[in-house]
Amino acid sequence: MLARKRRKLTTIQVSERGGIDRTTLYHIEKGNPRVSIGAYFNVLRVLNLNEDFLKLAADDELGRKLQDLKLLGKSSE
Repeated sequence: MLARKRRKLTTIQVSERGGIDRTTLYHIEKGNPRVSIGAYFNVLRVLNLNEDFLKLAADDELGRKLQDLKLLGKSSE
């Protein structure tokens, strides 16, 4: 929502440009996990934040290290 407001775009403008309805945009702005990843991408594209989409698949080094430590701890039992 903040990114949309910073760009002075209305919900109508973003939803039309993103090819989604306003209800879907509302759910996206509220963080509803049931919205398709494609709808999220369309909104990011409209807001010129589509490069941020790539960060979703970025390697989580800290998460991987924590997971490895947990797995090592379980294997020594």
